[in-house]
Amino acid sequence: MKSKLKIITLLSLILTAGVLVAWAQAEEVDKVKVGDIAPSFTVVTPDGEMTTADFKGKVVLLNFFATWCQPCIQELSVLEKEVWNQFKDNEDFVLLVVGREHTPEELKKFAKEKGFDLPFCPDEERKIFSQFATQSIPRNYIINKGGKVIYASRGYSHKEFEHMIDVLTRQL
Repeated sequence: MKSKLKIITLLSLILTAGVLVAWAQAEEVDKVKVGDIAPSFTVVTPDGEMTTADFKGKVVLLNFFATWCQPCIQELSVLEKEVWNQFKDNEDFVLLVVGREHTPEELKKFAKEKGFDLPFCPDEERKIFSQFATQSIPRNYIINKGGKVIYASRGYSHKEFEHMIDVLTRQL
């Protein structure tokens, strides 16, 4: 009987340790959460180099993707149709579509091949991405006019994307 109790206790400890390790790793994935002030960064946009100071007083939608990521490509299509085409002329709105580990040339080629008209921004060394997360794309963050993150998501689902559009629309 004592050996069964020892085995059950040992298994419980192992399971608890596994859950704690998984939880700790999940927490490390997201460096920026809703309610945080967005980190300062510099990005090269199609209009030139910009910093977070340039976005003060504007609502920023920051999208992280990679050209090889199928959920990202699916999301980019919806992003262009349902966000970019609707809000690109709004002076209070900035969209940054950041290609994680991509050069400007790769992004130009990708946009041409896929027929995208989005403002792609290279992040060749993950300098921007690494301030927000350690892994997982696609990712979206909405930063309000005061520089606070008011929305964060990872992965793509149309339902979650619709929620993001709702948050964005209420800010504009």
